[in-house]
Amino acid sequence: MSLAILERALELGLIFSILSLGVYISFRILNIPDLTVDGSFTTGAATCAVCTVQGHPILGLLLGFLAGCVCGLITAFLQTKMKIHALLAGILTMTALYSINLRIMSGSPNIALLNTDSVFTMIPFTLLVLVVISVCVGLLLFVFFKTNTGLMLRATGDNETMVKSSSINVDTMKFLGMSLSNGLVALSGSLLAQYQNFADVTGGTGMMVLGLAGIIIGEAILRKKTIGFGLASAIVGACIYRVLYTIALQFGIPATDMNMMSAILVALTISIPYLKKVREKENA
Repeated sequence: MSLAILERALELGLIFSILSLGVYISFRILNIPDLTVDGSFTTGAATCAVCTVQGHPILGLLLGFLAGCVCGLITAFLQTKMKIHALLAGILTMTALYSINLRIMSGSPNIALLNTDSVFTMIPFTLLVLVVISVCVGLLLFVFFKTNTGLMLRATGDNETMVKSSSINVDTMKFLGMSLSNGLVALSGSLLAQYQNFADVTGGTGMMVLGLAGIIIGEAILRKKTIGFGLASAIVGACIYRVLYTIALQFGIPATDMNMMSAILVALTISIPYLKKVREKENA
């Protein structure tokens, strides 16, 4: 594997690390498997692509993030106010977003960004730019989760009943957490659109699993269960996952099989604690 291929793998890993940070908030902090991710990722990419074509790449990233926040607010509304199960709420929002994303893209299934300015043409040091963005996002989240609001958000995911008894508005915390989560997912989609010079309406397929894979690989390496190590594991794991993905492709594994392999990896890893308990009972 050449140095250029490795560098590109790291660049993609850093882009997807922001996706993993978003998924970390919903899956680990709020303890909600949020399938909105597959839709909001594309929403960010589509919004950013439209702005980038008009000559506003930085504004595109900001609006992509805000569009993702709106997606998260919709899912939170369905969960908290309409009393729809969290998993179903995410599926409903993701399904609706397919049509919304097509409307954002004026009915076209993809938008090409060739011969347009982007963050990566404005600043040619792509890897350095992505490292700075990823680290800054991680640090900002770390600082946020140390604030009173951040601690309340973490407590909501840990013990919702206790939080309610402490006069904390659980619904508000879910709105905040889901909005921030999907905003980061959409920011990742925005960066990917500018990096690859196109946005596609099906580009978000499998992003939930990809984000989880990054988190799980990172947690297997950084075993401490603190918030700082949790955020770091999302960044490190996403980069390692992308490098392993690239190595697998170099060994001839079809790209069409990679989503299946990612799903199997996530399923097996999540099942490990249960399998350990079963084995302990059998040996007892």
